[in-house]
Amino acid sequence: MSTDTPSPAPLLDTTRLAEELEQFAEARNWAQFHSPKNLAMALAGETGELVEIFQWMTEEQSKVAAQQPETAQAVRDELADVLMYVVRLADRLGVDLNEAVQYKLQLNGQKYPVDKARNTSKKYDQL
Repeated sequence: MSTDTPSPAPLLDTTRLAEELEQFAEARNWAQFHSPKNLAMALAGETGELVEIFQWMTEEQSKVAAQQPETAQAVRDELADVLMYVVRLADRLGVDLNEAVQYKLQLNGQKYPVDKARNTSKKYDQL
């Protein structure tokens, strides 16, 4: 019996999506345009399109935007675009998103301990 501790289940597995995005780009000969710079700029653009949906909403309207007929599809579409660009960029850079997310969650836990961060929106350097 091995004494090694089993690896925890991944929080995020984007392998299949990265493969699909690679195939999509290759079929169209778009990989040549998918430099990290271009992908980061496209990601920023798609994030802007997501933000635009919420721009003039109240806080309450924003909470139900994904259920409202006039905004639901746009919210889903823009979230999907943002996710696809994040995954494509990470793949092109060789970044393991699961590892990056696990590390960042641990780091954020240290920067925002529950006893100091609970019920406040202050940044970690102001806690």
